[in-house]
Amino acid sequence: MTEIRKRFEAAAADVKSLPNEPGTAELLELYALYKQATVGDVSGPRPSAFDVRARAKHDAWAKAKGLPADEAMRRYAALVARLAAG
Repeated sequence: MTEIRKRFEAAAADVKSLPNEPGTAELLELYALYKQATVGDVSGPRPSAFDVRARAKHDAWAKAKGLPADEAMRRYAALVARLAAG
């Protein structure tokens, strides 16, 4: 297992015990980076405007399109560390 994957998996566990609840923008960024790291580019049609939550998540993930998995893992781990620091 690579070092970045170890840090990513540790961050994925740590995100559940952050000292403060992340804001909506941070939650969407965490979601997008996690999905990009674990699944790859977003696929499927953009959800309906009536499904605001699904559409926001899809749009956040779409912004990460093309980002390599290792870089998404690095950014995710860095964001979790920043949020943990307060």
